[in-house]
Amino acid sequence: MAVILGEKYRISILTHRLIRLEYQEDGLFEDRITKAVVNRTFDDIKVKSRSEDGYLYVETDSLLLKYDQKPFSTNGLEIKLKDFGTTWHYSIIYGNSDRNLLGTARTLDETDGRVMLEPGIFGRNGYAVLDDSISPVLDETNEYVNRNTDGLDIYFFGYGTDFYEGLRDFYRLCGKTPMIPRYALGNWWSRYYRYSEESYKEVVDKFEQEQIPLSVAVIDMDWHITEVDEKYGTGWTGYTWNKELFPDPGRFLKMLHDRGLAATLNLHPADGIRGFEDMYEDVAREMGIDPATEKPVEFDLSDSKFRDTYFKKVMNPMEDEGVDFWWIDWQQGTGKPDAVDPLFLLNHYHYVDQEKRNIRPMIFSRYAGPGSHRYPVGFSGDTISSWRSLNIQPFFTSTSSNIGYGWWSHDIGGHMQGDKNDERLVRWIEYGVFSPIMRLHSSNSAFMNKEPWEIDEPYRGVIRKYMRLRHALLPYLYTENYRAYKEDKPLIRPMYYDYHSFEASYHVPNEYGFGESLLVGAITEPADEKYRVASVNMLIPDGIWYDIFNGRIYKGAVKRKLYRKLDEIPVLLKAGGIVPTSLNDRENGTANPEGIGLYIGAGANGCYTMYEDDGTSMNYKKQQLVTTEYNVVWDENGAIEINIGKAEGILSLIPGERKYEIRIYGVDLVKDKFAVSVCGKEVLQDDQDICFKYDDKRSILTVTLSKVISECGLELSVSGLEPGKNAYKEQVTDLLKRAWSDNCEKDAVFNALNSLGHDDFLNWLKEDNCSELLKDAVTELCM
Repeated sequence: MAVILGEKYRISILTHRLIRLEYQEDGLFEDRITKAVVNRTFDDIKVKSRSEDGYLYVETDSLLLKYDQKPFSTNGLEIKLKDFGTTWHYSIIYGNSDRNLLGTARTLDETDGRVMLEPGIFGRNGYAVLDDSISPVLDETNEYVNRNTDGLDIYFFGYGTDFYEGLRDFYRLCGKTPMIPRYALGNWWSRYYRYSEESYKEVVDKFEQEQIPLSVAVIDMDWHITEVDEKYGTGWTGYTWNKELFPDPGRFLKMLHDRGLAATLNLHPADGIRGFEDMYEDVAREMGIDPATEKPVEFDLSDSKFRDTYFKKVMNPMEDEGVDFWWIDWQQGTGKPDAVDPLFLLNHYHYVDQEKRNIRPMIFSRYAGPGSHRYPVGFSGDTISSWRSLNIQPFFTSTSSNIGYGWWSHDIGGHMQGDKNDERLVRWIEYGVFSPIMRLHSSNSAFMNKEPWEIDEPYRGVIRKYMRLRHALLPYLYTENYRAYKEDKPLIRPMYYDYHSFEASYHVPNEYGFGESLLVGAITEPADEKYRVASVNMLIPDGIWYDIFNGRIYKGAVKRKLYRKLDEIPVLLKAGGIVPTSLNDRENGTANPEGIGLYIGAGANGCYTMYEDDGTSMNYKKQQLVTTEYNVVWDENGAIEINIGKAEGILSLIPGERKYEIRIYGVDLVKDKFAVSVCGKEVLQDDQDICFKYDDKRSILTVTLSKVISECGLELSVSGLEPGKNAYKEQVTDLLKRAWSDNCEKDAVFNALNSLGHDDFLNWLKEDNCSELLKDAVTELCM
């Protein structure tokens, strides 16, 4: 870091692409921690500076700053990106003239489609500005207070298209994204409903009967007393269990834990602690209030005395009883005009309270501005149940990575109003499985049912399939959770992060990277009524890609619509990609699994390191963990070698022996050359411990190894393979069979399909009079 100090300005060059710019009339500059910024200690950096013709010039390897040393102005302050060819002229007014790539928003409450997003740290012009001028600061008593200044304190990010470097420096400046507990990555059940201990147990029982796994049980506000004497106000805020519904809270929470579920309760804390609460007398005395007066204890986390009392007398006892984390449902805005945003204080102090007790912190709360990534998970609020609401969520979630906010949780299926539409519910759940947090939730309407057993077929079966898949993905999700912390790579990645050389990467709002190996295209529109498929625009980057559901093989680089029936969305695995999964997709909980599945994309070399730990403690920061490295070597002569590495670390955290089911995408078998070897020894088809099967319609070879010693690993070799081919005739025929369209049209396509070669069929299709949608959907199948 280098600092250039003037009478009224200070310029801190933190990196060769990140510059802090301050201007204060009184010449007093801010060195304290702010709500957004927690670290300004960066490595030394080489900087050239000079004064010439009244201007200060500061040059790094990547940036050239020119400044007239006066109050910041458009004409007096500019920064040029030397390797990007663009120039920023001072401005912090958000009108998007800088073509900002956007960040996120405080909430989606009551929205139905597009929302105004705050700026992020990246832009199409290669730069963006983070304004920290009015962010609260941590004072000498370790309390957050508002600044008494009207100066400027801004951070210039000039990272061009080096998005990952920009994120690394953002997290260094604003704090790391911590790991969330493993249980947060499974299926959450939530509904605004007046549950009792028995009725909630019935719901958990029914999920078990459906063999649909859950990991988090959410109890909305009716867990506490809601019908109160009007002298106390409303029952929206409450901290006392409703004993008519939950006569023994400890027993209820134990039941959930025994079923493998974490438990969270909803809080609306704004009205404080009032006279009807069980703990009122203790809290009032602690706060110096005579309990006989029944004077309410005002909710104010900026008051350290109240804060200590709040956690000691209210929160911690319920956590000791079995509440794992809190759903902080703050909807009251930002508080008094001179107050620090109560939402930020809630998020910060709840998080700190858990952390200091060596619990891996997690809260569930709304976004409170830059810096909020330090307090996951985010509750996006109460959205309308509509296609418009669904359609915005993939874009909203991926752009949030541009402000480092990687753990949004949406009300999957929409929260309220709207209409009943089971197709839309299925599409929302499919998206939810491939989003940061998979949480079903809805309002208390009798007609907002999302319980799978309340849904008709075929929708019920699809919901079951995807909710099981979510738990199967836990090893991959948890590893990407760790990478988000360790490597500053978010789970959800806008396409331009990795594929910015394609202009199309900026124009596929429903497509995103899902961890290191997958691309997802969320379908957010209804299916065509005749052809019974829905579509999503996707960029298929360079290389070979495989759809994990239907095995379809794609060759990039191309942008086009991909069409899918109800039970599929495009989820593409790259050649050389490896995705570890769990073979336990039917039971509650999120324990490190005894059986591991591997999705492997043939056609390229690859490597992936799976991460595991105890799932709930802070020990990940002490490197108390287990890693297993998977390596794939693809031989162009038709062989693949898969190495399951020795598990390293604290092996007591994982099973000593595991079953492996390895699914290799994109291969055809050369029958007279096909052979499987384990650790150099050829395996026969009738081996009891090792078996293999081949799906010729999807070009997927599955090899199952019943016993792999974790501390030893294993090497698998398969020869007699060749690159797979799409069974396009069968796939087109299936499309035609499902379509509720004109039979003459279908007959014409079917006859041409079976009488013409591949290229001649595509040429015929272009000239035929069948519908444009059918032409495009069939063309995709013939890629």
